Amino acid sequence: MKTPTRSKETEFTLHSGSPEIISLSEATHGDPFAILGRHAYGDREVFRCFLPSTRSVWLEDESRPMQRVPGTDLFEYITETGVLPPHYRVIRDTDWGARLCTLDPYSFWPQLVQEEMDAFHAGHHRYAQNLLGARRHTIDKVEGTLFTVWAPNAARVSVIGDFNEWDGRRHPMRKHANQGIWELFMPEVTEGRYKFEILNAGTGNLLVKTDPFARASEYRPDTASLITGPALHGWDDDDWERHKNEGGWHARPMSVYEVHPGSWRRNEDGSFMGYRRMAEELCTYVKHLGFTHIELMPIMEHPLDESWGYQTTGYFSPTRRFGLPDDFRYFVDHFHQNGIGVLLDWVPAHFPRDEHGLAAFDGTALFEYHEPIKAGHPDWGTLVFNFERQEVLSFLISNAIYWLKEFHLDGLRVDAVASMLYLNFSREDGQWLPNRYGGNENLEAVAFLRQLNEAVGHECPGCVMIAEESSAWPGVTHPTTSGGLGFGLKWNMGWMHDTLDYFSKEPVHRKFHQNLLTFGPLYAFDENFMLPLSHDEVVHLKKSLFGRMPGDDWQKFANLRLLYTFQWAYPGKQLLFMGGEFAQTGEWNSKTALPWERSRESMPEGVSALLADLNRLQAVHPALSEWDCDARGFEWLNGDDSAQSVISFLRRSEHETLAVALNFTPVVRYDYRIPIAESGGYREVFNSDSQDYGGSGILNWDQLESEPIPFNGREHSIRINLPPLAGVILKKL
Repeated sequence: MKTPTRSKETEFTLHSGSPEIISLSEATHGDPFAILGRHAYGDREVFRCFLPSTRSVWLEDESRPMQRVPGTDLFEYITETGVLPPHYRVIRDTDWGARLCTLDPYSFWPQLVQEEMDAFHAGHHRYAQNLLGARRHTIDKVEGTLFTVWAPNAARVSVIGDFNEWDGRRHPMRKHANQGIWELFMPEVTEGRYKFEILNAGTGNLLVKTDPFARASEYRPDTASLITGPALHGWDDDDWERHKNEGGWHARPMSVYEVHPGSWRRNEDGSFMGYRRMAEELCTYVKHLGFTHIELMPIMEHPLDESWGYQTTGYFSPTRRFGLPDDFRYFVDHFHQNGIGVLLDWVPAHFPRDEHGLAAFDGTALFEYHEPIKAGHPDWGTLVFNFERQEVLSFLISNAIYWLKEFHLDGLRVDAVASMLYLNFSREDGQWLPNRYGGNENLEAVAFLRQLNEAVGHECPGCVMIAEESSAWPGVTHPTTSGGLGFGLKWNMGWMHDTLDYFSKEPVHRKFHQNLLTFGPLYAFDENFMLPLSHDEVVHLKKSLFGRMPGDDWQKFANLRLLYTFQWAYPGKQLLFMGGEFAQTGEWNSKTALPWERSRESMPEGVSALLADLNRLQAVHPALSEWDCDARGFEWLNGDDSAQSVISFLRRSEHETLAVALNFTPVVRYDYRIPIAESGGYREVFNSDSQDYGGSGILNWDQLESEPIPFNGREHSIRINLPPLAGVILKKL
């Protein structure tokens, strides 16, 4: 084992007026290892420690007292070469009367690997959390924590925390030349709170920042990062993971229950429910409803509850509101063992301006764009990630892979993709800068999204990347090899807007707006779509889904049941925000739990029963999912009956065809004729007007036989009873 000594870099002994001591005292020295630690001078060695608030210091034992440089907090000890071990102990008596004994962190050599730093700077590092942050580490059988941080424009960086009285003079870090990365190994420090104190090289401004790679954080409003050890949770979801890795989810049912963890349910005293209790109760509830997945709104650490998690400060840290990282691992594992996937909202488009976060991290625009006009996001008052910077790409791509692999998540819903793609998103003329070709496309963001999806596809097989993308950008879900962005699914915002617009109209007026229903299939297979009725549609004075429905209470419930029937029968995967399953009357309030008393009323229970049956129907009828992303999966029967506000269509799979008919008026259509694809007998497999759901009970009880009566271009047709504000689904016998 080589003894970590250094050649002569300073005077053999220092005095109070030495520039080195002055800069150490003023916490401006950028190369502490040039002074501190062990230094060889011929056949002698000098040991130096800078220890404020200290009375006396010894090395190894009380027979080796260190001498204070008069008028300073620097202590020295001179001895013959090789007398002390490579890693020696420093014993000190503090001003407050405590005796502390620690290994000297300045006795350890650098630990970072050049190739990894190069990959980080090149934007190619997919596991940058293994390079940067605070990681348990062992050197020469000494356990401790290796602190590393990227701050290229800093003159000095110190790690501060419980272990050094939060004094930035105590533990300045080593800078890797030309890398902008600082490191310091703290021996025997394996727990506690910490931050980084950063002195900007240009302005001299002093900043105190949380660790961008911290894997745990304090409970808000406190903001320190936490040292974490290895995960202790033992996963028991091997069967689920094997099935996930096989892929093929495009052809399987996917119905997603969107959850805001802070307001789904709360403890009896109104406090947040923890990950473990929430896992038990939420999983039982979602399993009863038959959803295949849940999607959590962001649980990365964030300072304000009101941001719903979309203004992230701790990108690698599950929020302490609900527990520790192992508690979240238990949460995901429990869902997997019950056959339910877990998706997570992820926010790579922007981040908040909080002083302890990423904003002006080293005193300069590091994670954000340099140009203020490009960096500021006008809608949310946040900062936009600088996708031109390769280190930012390493940070974000590593973060996505971290959540998917570390917590066994099944996919990410990427927030605000349109705001990333367009330089003029929510900006007027004069408020944005064009790209090098004069266009409004953010070319580096496009490149980032492609690189992101390629990396996730390679590192996390079977996981789905979902784009919340509201524009007509072409090829969002097309492969990157053919010029697409490479997402697995895209939120169908056009379907959502048109559908909710249509349903908000009085039935008597719907005949004038049939195009809102019939336009969607023209582009339904241009992308792989998810049909979202998300949290965004039940806030900000938009009303709840139930509140949007016209008519008296009976018609409101019937309309809502019809909306869900249309959503589940339409090609695409489904997403529904919590509370919609029991027809919540008011808008979602993130500050309190859902109004669960409503869920126990008769008519809301009927809505929940309908959704459970729709999910079960989808599970047993591949025609409702197998070709969701294939034009063969949908065919019009009749979309032209605007006079009666009725549409009918086919859903197909390789071995099955279902016929769907929907009546958007409260008028019963007895003996209503629809064209049919194949002659023969049919039976009704679903009817949203069932009394089990709170409907009027106008069902097609008997077997239905087609007739050789041509209708709407088909040789056979069938007559059915079409209930009021209801949909029916038929299967050929």
